[in-house]
Amino acid sequence: MLLRAGFELLRSKGSHRIYKAGNRRVVVPFHTGVTLHPKTAKEVIDAITEISNLRD
Repeated sequence: MLLRAGFELLRSKGSHRIYKAGNRRVVVPFHTGVTLHPKTAKEVIDAITEISNLRD
C-alpha cells in the first residue's frame, strides 16, 4: 500500500521497514504471519491519506 501511494523503502532494520514520502516517515514492523496492530494500521492509512491530499 505504501509503495503504491508513492512512499519509498528507505531501509530495513531488524524486523522493521522504514518508508518515506516527502517529509512523512512511517516505520512498519514486518513479521511474517503476524497481523499489524490497529494503531499501526491507522498510522499507515493516515500517512497515505496525508500524502495523497498533498499531491492533489
